[in-house]
Amino acid sequence: MRRGIVIALAMVVFAGGLVACGADDGSDDGPVTLRWFIFNEPSGGPQKIAERCSQQSGGQYEIEFEYLPAEADQQREQLVRRLGAEDPSLDLLGLDVVWTGEFANAGWIAPVPASTARTVSANVFSSVLQTARFEGRLFTVPIWSNTQLLWYRKDLVPTAPETWDEMIDMAERIGPARGRIQIQGNRYEGLVVWVNQLIESAGTQVLAGPTEVRLEEAATKRALEIVGRLSRSPVAAPNLTTSNEDSARLGFEAGNSAFQINYPFVHPSARSNAPEIFEQMAAAQFPAVTAGTPGRPPIGGINIGVSAYSRHQAEAFAATECLVKAENQLEVATLGGLPPVREDLYDQPAMNEEVYPGYADEIREAIRNGAARPSESPAYQDLSLAIQRAVHPTTKIDPRNLDPAYEELRDNVEKAIKREGLL
Repeated sequence: MRRGIVIALAMVVFAGGLVACGADDGSDDGPVTLRWFIFNEPSGGPQKIAERCSQQSGGQYEIEFEYLPAEADQQREQLVRRLGAEDPSLDLLGLDVVWTGEFANAGWIAPVPASTARTVSANVFSSVLQTARFEGRLFTVPIWSNTQLLWYRKDLVPTAPETWDEMIDMAERIGPARGRIQIQGNRYEGLVVWVNQLIESAGTQVLAGPTEVRLEEAATKRALEIVGRLSRSPVAAPNLTTSNEDSARLGFEAGNSAFQINYPFVHPSARSNAPEIFEQMAAAQFPAVTAGTPGRPPIGGINIGVSAYSRHQAEAFAATECLVKAENQLEVATLGGLPPVREDLYDQPAMNEEVYPGYADEIREAIRNGAARPSESPAYQDLSLAIQRAVHPTTKIDPRNLDPAYEELRDNVEKAIKREGLL
């Protein structure tokens, strides 16, 4: 009798599990549920286009959100833990552009099918597609991008500088009372962005391949020379070695800075918080290292990956194709100011009139000329920490003696890609 009761209870639990699974994953008569793990982008743009795609799927799927923390490191940690456990509840993943190599190499994301790849690659900037590939194959789908511009004050600087040296010279002539230069110099990913873009702008790269260092000596030293010169200049922000995107924004809005390297969010921020500064604010291209050779701005943004452990990969890729449609990229740009990854969308009048008033072409040119961080390395997290450790604090870099800085950077990068030691 007791055995019969146990068996009966077990059957009830088993049946209940089947019912729960059916309600969770959809049934023959209803849509499957696709869970999109991504940070809660405050504009509501991703939510709006997800609802639209769910409705347009004709009952094929419904997209639900599972929100990740705001900080990128915490986002990655949560995803890595779940994917490492082969959690089937993950379907769509909002991935930072530097995670593609790591996630693809680990087998955590499914390669994009050829038919989907053709659709989602149409008119997308080549610089952006680079962030979505691993070993020559598309593993993620770009949905929005980001990049940095040089922001300057027209009342202090009639013509934007073309090079970093020219900018520092201008700032020093203005003086530290109003001529400071705001950048990101804290020991975090923003510092890696700055150093990488200078190295790229100087004509070399951190890596020659996933496991091979490039860092050509003359070009790398030229990049480090600029880092050292600015960091030791009287026009460097006093908080340079702890500065990030937000502190740079606040420093520029305070009125004592002539220049700022930052993302487009600073423009509407100044309009709201410092209207007098906003009236004098203009945008130009990321400064060059060498006159006549364009600078290489950073490529940021979010790519969509489909979990290798999703039970609904076909529906997830169909949803991805919908999410990155032209009209949805425009929606996200209009609501949240997040740059589209399709180059042709910058010809839309709304881009230059509403989204990026007067500087949409600057954003397009910056993304077109942009250079990705060396995310093709599966060891990118180690690599990022290695670069941070080598150059921080940037005030230690002597522009008159660059051998120690170059040797430390190269040695750290070598160890990182070989996964030698803990960083």
